[in-house]
Amino acid sequence: MNADERLTDRKRAIARKAIENHLLREEAPLIGVIDFDSLGATINTLRGAFPRHFTHAFAAKANSMPGVLSFIRTAGMGCEVASPNECAAASHAAFSPADIVFDSPAKTASELRLALAVGTILIVDNFQELRRVDELLKDSPTTSTIGIRINPQVGAGLIAATSTAASSSKFGIALRDSGTRAELIAAYLARPWLKALHVHVGSQGCSLELAAEGIRAVVDLALSIDAACGHQRIETIDIGGGLPVNLVDETVTPTFADYAEVLLHRTPELFDGRRRVITEFGRSIIAKSGFILARVEYTKSMGGRLIAITHAGAQVAARTVYQPTNWPLRISALDATGNQKSGPLVEQDIAGPCCFAGDVLASRRPLPLLEPGEHIVVHDTGGYYFSSPYIYNSLSPIDVYGVKGTGLELSLDELIR
Repeated sequence: MNADERLTDRKRAIARKAIENHLLREEAPLIGVIDFDSLGATINTLRGAFPRHFTHAFAAKANSMPGVLSFIRTAGMGCEVASPNECAAASHAAFSPADIVFDSPAKTASELRLALAVGTILIVDNFQELRRVDELLKDSPTTSTIGIRINPQVGAGLIAATSTAASSSKFGIALRDSGTRAELIAAYLARPWLKALHVHVGSQGCSLELAAEGIRAVVDLALSIDAACGHQRIETIDIGGGLPVNLVDETVTPTFADYAEVLLHRTPELFDGRRRVITEFGRSIIAKSGFILARVEYTKSMGGRLIAITHAGAQVAARTVYQPTNWPLRISALDATGNQKSGPLVEQDIAGPCCFAGDVLASRRPLPLLEPGEHIVVHDTGGYYFSSPYIYNSLSPIDVYGVKGTGLELSLDELIR
């Protein structure tokens, strides 16, 4: 990672205002920030990169805070959910059921019944679940769009835990297993209400080309189902999300336009307007619109290593603490007033408050020497970090503030958790 990541003017202004307004205080020595102006701009970029028949559902697991979901709904997105609580959060944020994609791999019968009753887009994970849906539909018709999740088995990316198209991934129905393709086509022939397909190859660590390969396999399946039915049966294809996020600097790469170009080349059928296409981006929508601001409580030297004890650790950044190579985070050093520190760069360990030795955000990170009462900014944490707290040592979820406006109109007083 870059040494002493330089703050943008906007982040610098937000950090100073947060400190001036005493949002960081004794009982709240770290906060999260979501920049709604940045988030809105990202959503506009996404919508501009794809044709109008593409609709976009935000993956709620990336950040399910009420204020975030409400903002995303008003910006024109739908919502993808993978649990009853995420589904309830989307409903409370006033998403229309027809704009909610429900694709948990472990839906209970009652969850399926509710989804069908209210008319969410329902993604069936396996043949056993499909038989449950058969039974439920005998007595209760539905307005739901219903489809099956397919594992195209095109392989894993660089991070196994975030790759969902390996040959033995737990998600969906394995397309390349013996006999499965024929069984899938038979399932659609027997059920006129099956009109959708879903695929998601993975997220961070998966290349655009790998994602496109998986989507190509499912588009081919759609064409086979259409041919077997004698008409266009597949009306909706959900291609998932998974655009990787650049964690090295502020640059957004790859872009949504980059991804659209790859998909247009590999799967031109998605762009002809004959089917609705749904995306499910999460981290790539919100990661760079969020950051953590934390106080340095103590500093020490241990065995020749300088250590800064901060209030940002595994409770807000479990991915980075446990897998620092896969999930590195940029860090900036601020003085007590919120101005970026200058001076010689000194290797320091940036540690958190949790009571285990591995609670370290960064090892030997070159930064201006931190002192007690100063602060750090932890970048690119809008998705999965402070919105998914890890309740270690019973540490409480942190306060998260929404930001709007610029200059004197900069507003940082909307508590969105």
